[in-house]
Amino acid sequence: MSRFFARSDSESEESSSDDEITDKAPGATFKQSLLLSDDEEDTKRVVRSAKDKRFEELTNLIKTIRNAMKIRDMSKCLEEFEQLCRAFLKSKNIVDKEGIPPFYIRLLADLEDYLNQLWEDKEGKKKMNKNNAKALSTLRQKIRKYNRDFESEIAAYKENPQESADEEEEEKEPEDSGSSSDSEGEVSSKSFLKKKPEAPSEATDRSQTAKESEDKSSSSDEDDDDDDDDDGDWSPSDSDSRSETSDKEEENALKRKRLVTFLKVKRAQDTEKPGVRKEERKKKPKQKEQIEEEAEEEGGWEKVNRGVPLVKEKPKMFAKGTEINTAVVVKKLNEILQARGKKGTDRAAQIELFHALAAIAAENNLGQGILVKIKFNIIASLYDYNPNLAAFMKPDMWKKCLDCINELLDILFEHNNIFIGENIAEDSENLAVSDQPFRVRGCILTLVERMDEEFTKIMQNTDPHSQEYVDNLKDEGRVCGIVDRLLTYLENKGSTEEICRVYLRRIMHTYYKFDYKAHRRSLGLQGETKSEQDQEENKEENKEESEGEDSAVIMDRLCKFIYSKDRTDRIRTCAILCHIYHHALHSRWYQARDLMLMSHLQDNIQHADPPVQILYNRTMVQLGICAFRQGMIKDAHNALLDIQSSGRAKELLGQGLLMRNMQERNAEQEKIEKRRQVPFHMHINLELLECVYLVSAMLLEIPYMAAHEFDARRRMISKQFHHQLRVGERQPLLGPPESMREHVVAASKAMKMGDWRTCHSFIINEKMNSKVWDLFPEIQKVREMLVRKIQEESLRTYLFTYSSVYDSISMATLSEMFELEMPTVHSIISKMIINEELMASLDQPTQTVMMHRTEPTSLQNMALKLAEKLGNLVENNERVSDLKQGIYGGYFNRDQKGGYQQKQSYQRDQKSYQQKQSGYQRGGYRNQNQGNY
Repeated sequence: MSRFFARSDSESEESSSDDEITDKAPGATFKQSLLLSDDEEDTKRVVRSAKDKRFEELTNLIKTIRNAMKIRDMSKCLEEFEQLCRAFLKSKNIVDKEGIPPFYIRLLADLEDYLNQLWEDKEGKKKMNKNNAKALSTLRQKIRKYNRDFESEIAAYKENPQESADEEEEEKEPEDSGSSSDSEGEVSSKSFLKKKPEAPSEATDRSQTAKESEDKSSSSDEDDDDDDDDDGDWSPSDSDSRSETSDKEEENALKRKRLVTFLKVKRAQDTEKPGVRKEERKKKPKQKEQIEEEAEEEGGWEKVNRGVPLVKEKPKMFAKGTEINTAVVVKKLNEILQARGKKGTDRAAQIELFHALAAIAAENNLGQGILVKIKFNIIASLYDYNPNLAAFMKPDMWKKCLDCINELLDILFEHNNIFIGENIAEDSENLAVSDQPFRVRGCILTLVERMDEEFTKIMQNTDPHSQEYVDNLKDEGRVCGIVDRLLTYLENKGSTEEICRVYLRRIMHTYYKFDYKAHRRSLGLQGETKSEQDQEENKEENKEESEGEDSAVIMDRLCKFIYSKDRTDRIRTCAILCHIYHHALHSRWYQARDLMLMSHLQDNIQHADPPVQILYNRTMVQLGICAFRQGMIKDAHNALLDIQSSGRAKELLGQGLLMRNMQERNAEQEKIEKRRQVPFHMHINLELLECVYLVSAMLLEIPYMAAHEFDARRRMISKQFHHQLRVGERQPLLGPPESMREHVVAASKAMKMGDWRTCHSFIINEKMNSKVWDLFPEIQKVREMLVRKIQEESLRTYLFTYSSVYDSISMATLSEMFELEMPTVHSIISKMIINEELMASLDQPTQTVMMHRTEPTSLQNMALKLAEKLGNLVENNERVSDLKQGIYGGYFNRDQKGGYQQKQSYQRDQKSYQQKQSGYQRGGYRNQNQGNY
């Protein structure tokens, strides 16, 4: 304000203080008045304590955080929260003296609850952009960590939130007292709203008291103005000030009357228009609750929920008096279906309408035909609830879907007079009770297949290490039950093609599961040396286990039906691969191998679609693991070679995407590939797979390397195994092995030296057992097989490495050294001699191996290599000299040794060659001369 007009109380006080200063130091004030402008001279200078400054800074940051919370700006929230933490650290000294302010604890509690609500709201998280989603996760972690220091204060606040809010208001009251007259009006209106006006007389009394208080304040203001005014010419007169104050009083009185009449509840009227004043909007939520509670106690005020949508009545399906019959219900069904897929259609409401229509049809006994049709549409609308193909069904919708399919199957099993099919046109449907049998358009198999796909999507999009995954996996029993019920239904009423499709669905839920009951039975049959009493005691247990059909029998029956009846290659291919996988999983190696060889799938599998190729890769891997368990090391290595040598086992088995290939694919391709992933409970352990491959390669490669140590043209059996050996050799510091690969490399080095005990200790120990070997169903059998193979291959490696050292060696010594039986040692050495791998002979009477010393020593091997290299050098020199003499001359001189005709032809060829060469030289000379001229 300018100094020429009336000033407020604070200005008058300031002016009086200024007068005092002028009395004390007139020179200083005169200089200040010259340097400062009018506005700067009149500004109010307030001296505040450090506490007020720090707390004001905190409150301002809290306001910005709350505003960001209202608009869900998580990045702004994160930024302001970090500033708030820094500001709180600055005010640590004040907080230690005064205590933690309640408004700070309130914000921490509210912010944590708010972030938890946002985190649980999955749909809201999906709508967020990347920055907000990232800021949400970061802020959630920070607030949880930060609130650990204030656990007791937050718990106290949550027990009594009203008390802490009141404390906050009490702290803010002194700050508000020095504000403008508008804020005073708001406070008075708040106190005024706390009580209900019982009669108009009370309201007028209160308005009069308010007028009197205003008169007093205005008169005091006038007195102050008269005292403060220095120039009488510019000050307003008494009459003018009174007229202004009277006008203000009248305006305030009118405003208050309007306020009273607006907020007053008219008892005669039933309805009231909701109105919210600006003062009420500025109130805090706690104050609003207090006002509402007091009003409810008095009984005169009504609570108006602003922003909450009014509860709408459900639309009536049919008008009153309408005769409900099949035609009317079908017409209503078509009306509901017309809104399906349109923009803005409420899908949840549409599902409720279908349920309501089904209930009406059941109440009026319109028959099972119309009920089946409505059920078909309910299930279809449940599938359409998520418009995005990649999105999976919500748990409540998923349970509704399973219940609806079960109800539909119950109706179909109870009433044999209902025929459903895709080929039935809508015009030829029979839905009325009089027109039996019922004919309904629809395909139950398609609904069940879609349900199975939705179950796979749910499992793909659930965290495999959470309890939620286990809970969702329990639904597989219900899914398999629905598939079994559909299978029995279609076996009676379905076509061959439909039966093959549902059989494949049943196979896909069976092939990867290990049948423990059948495994126990097979172990019981193998242990036939039991006494008769033990067998009689176990008869009851075997009867209980034999009640359920073996998975092998089920797979055999379903797959053979598909082999004979199916006309599409894809279903047959999938059935064969699942059958092979199941055989391999249960250690039926020969059946699995023969079926794979007879199918010839390896010839044409590259032309199949990606899901079938993934299934083929899984089958080959399982086949290799089965061969390893049976001791077929070479077959296991050959089966696993293609998958492991590629370095993309995770991707080829459909168990994840490699990060290095992420740049090669765009977002759509990535979504498509994620849909092809196999659920976690069907995964093959990649560490077990790699360990089986490396151990198989070790048992094949180490003896081969020892036998062909000095062979320059030695080939590699496994490149990946050699790579692991090179990695192990490059390590500057060799310590005890830690990872699985390091264990295999250490075992390979021990096997090279023929030390089978050290090799055995590296392959079979507690760490390797927990990581790999304990995952096999027959643990002890696999360990015994491994020990046996290590002993045999270590013996072969020892003979290859040290045969040049021995003239003869006793087989008894070898048997003791490697702890093998004499027949086993004899057979191994005999095979090596027959295959010409070992130049030796067996002396049967003495059981001794006689070495023939045919293998060269290391010096002889080096001399042979040098001679071979010199020979190659001589041949290369001869070729170079022949080319210099002439193309034909060198050839005939080297390869042909005489003959008059040969010499004549050689001479003719030589002359013609020389003539051509001289002609080329002359032509080049001429061309050169022409170019110079």
